[in-house]
Amino acid sequence: MQKLTAHEHPLRKIFSSDFEFKIPEYQRPYRWGKDQALQLLDDLEETLDRGDEEPYFLGSLVLVERDDTAFDVIDGQQRLTTLTLLFSVLRDLVKGEEFARNLGARVLDPGNELDGIPSRPRLTLRKQDAEFFRKYVQEPGNIAALVGLSDAAAKPEPQRAIRDNAAAFLARLSGWEDERRRALATLASTRTYLVVVSTPNLDSAYRIFSVMNARGLDLTPADIFKSRVIGQVADRGDYSKRWELAEESLGSDSFTEIFRDIRTVVSGDRARRELLVEFPSQVLDPFIEKGAAANFVDDLLLPYAKAFERTIAFDFGPGDEWKPVNLWLKRLDMVDNKDWRPCALWAMVEHPDDAEFLARFLKRLERLAASGPYLKFFGGQPSPGSARRSWSRRRASLAGSSR
Repeated sequence: MQKLTAHEHPLRKIFSSDFEFKIPEYQRPYRWGKDQALQLLDDLEETLDRGDEEPYFLGSLVLVERDDTAFDVIDGQQRLTTLTLLFSVLRDLVKGEEFARNLGARVLDPGNELDGIPSRPRLTLRKQDAEFFRKYVQEPGNIAALVGLSDAAAKPEPQRAIRDNAAAFLARLSGWEDERRRALATLASTRTYLVVVSTPNLDSAYRIFSVMNARGLDLTPADIFKSRVIGQVADRGDYSKRWELAEESLGSDSFTEIFRDIRTVVSGDRARRELLVEFPSQVLDPFIEKGAAANFVDDLLLPYAKAFERTIAFDFGPGDEWKPVNLWLKRLDMVDNKDWRPCALWAMVEHPDDAEFLARFLKRLERLAASGPYLKFFGGQPSPGSARRSWSRRRASLAGSSR
């Protein structure tokens, strides 16, 4: 039986035929900016200038093994993509055909023409960006063309990030002596290390994700929930795209708040522990266990994301019948807490076409929200059972009085 493994490897092994990396469709797109890319280069340069043999540790990768050498990247996409950019810029700048060819092999497996084995990229990005990355980054000699692309030619945000980071590397490294560029390439290949954590399946990767998030890495609860949900649906590409569109329309912080509000609606209770613990057990696990991950997206996440967006924009539509609804959303937004929002979202999801109901419901909700803190929704009861019953009764009371 396959087990979790963890090994430390230099980048010359990471970017070799031992690993073929693929970014799954359910992953976020490439988002590192110039500050992060240049920080990586600064760290490498500082290590180079120390002049000793001390290695540089770059962090870890979390992978799901598809076969002996093919892996889905669960955590580490940003670093792998940026390192590929760095190797590609060095390849196009360095003097000496053999050195450039060796650098190129970090980016593209050269294959074997005699044996009919084509070259292939060491790293394959998501379908939306893979061809762009292969053409302008991984194929040799195209970095200058990449840097010169207009916003129209590199329209999606990840492609602009790739272009901008390549430009930042090119601007910095163009001013170096060739000997120094070679030394940097050697340092990056031989003395720069990653710990590769390989798991047998996505569920195992999710557990590692949870631990890493708890230790302060840049993973949001939404990232972790996405890895579980999208990994369980048949049409991963479509559901990943829909998930990302919802997140992009709201922003990362607001998108995370949706999960907190859905948890409150489903459980009818106050949060007792952190979201990463409560949301799976109270909301997500039943969908996963029933093989209904797609239903979670269709029936909960996307409708609540749409409703959440309306609480921000105060816009249910241009018709006169929606003006009172929009007015009460504005009034609710002025309350000094957001404890009213789960109730409002529930009403907007359950009655999206009933302007009269929503106007009455939100009016009463605003009065209740303005009268006291969150415990008012639960009748001030501290116990989970009584809180759940009180919240359900309150919601039913608001809904009944609005008919």
